[in-house]
Amino acid sequence: MIPSKTILTDDFGRKHNYLRISLLEKCNLRCTYCMPADGIVLSPKASLMTADEIFSIARTFVENGVDKIRLTGGEPLLRKDFPEIASKLGTLGISLSITTNGILIDRHIDVLKQNKIYKINLSLDTLIASKFHSITLRNQFDKVIENLHLLLKHDFKVKINVVLMKGFNENEIIDFVKLTQFLPVSVRFIEFMPFAGNEWDRSKMVSQNEILSELQKAFSSEEIQKLEDEKNFTARTYKINGFQGDFGIISSITNPFCDGCNRIRLTANGKIKNCLFSNSETDLLTALRNSESVTNLISESIKNKKKVRAGMVTIEEMDDPKLHFDNRSMIAIGG
Repeated sequence: MIPSKTILTDDFGRKHNYLRISLLEKCNLRCTYCMPADGIVLSPKASLMTADEIFSIARTFVENGVDKIRLTGGEPLLRKDFPEIASKLGTLGISLSITTNGILIDRHIDVLKQNKIYKINLSLDTLIASKFHSITLRNQFDKVIENLHLLLKHDFKVKINVVLMKGFNENEIIDFVKLTQFLPVSVRFIEFMPFAGNEWDRSKMVSQNEILSELQKAFSSEEIQKLEDEKNFTARTYKINGFQGDFGIISSITNPFCDGCNRIRLTANGKIKNCLFSNSETDLLTALRNSESVTNLISESIKNKKKVRAGMVTIEEMDDPKLHFDNRSMIAIGG
């Protein structure tokens, strides 16, 4: 058996202690950057991990060094057995968090509390109801805002994920930052990234430098405070002096943070992706169902991880759709 100290360490010395588990591929929104316009071919239900299988694979990761698990989707709260999954994972003694669009939060807030899931990433790309409908194709803006305030009322730690796209919401950067004046939230601006079916091109992306430039028009250099970044950070974080919350920039395209990457992704049908941008996957669920050990498969996947963005080192390579067209769409990865 491979020693547990090395199974989650890649050839560049990066130790992977953070597992993101997608619970399903379905969502109750239709965000265009996440889901192709024509939708996706869903995995058959029988090929998705059950609650017991999720727990079994997660336990293997925890035994080998994972101490943080985030539940994603699609929309993870759509799983009818979400309470069971949360309860099982809650016995592993790790930090448990979730990424959600917020629509179903009020129905599950007691389950979140019971299983100590207090770290919530809430996807919200606009503060304008009409824009919310145009990007999600659903009229759920008021519900999301209500549930955001519900989370804060119950002392959840909330991060708001904002995917920025030119011609859509880049003119709301300042409004989102001003939200942190009155609410104890962390807003995270995310550069638009290429995935199957989302018609990515660089001209739609709002870069880290453009975000900072926009902020400097509204706030003085004395007001914008650079915070110390977390270990294995994805967001470079800032704060406006005197504001309750803070904000960060996730610059996967223009200023990647691959050197400190500690993340592994497990898809809803039980496959490892060792990088968000990787086209290759390793099937753990089939091995588990055949009563085979998944340890060597995990180790092989981690060892094959590239140094930067699945081997796409330059932005010019990101511009080439042939290098990422057969990656999953974001909804089938889980972010």
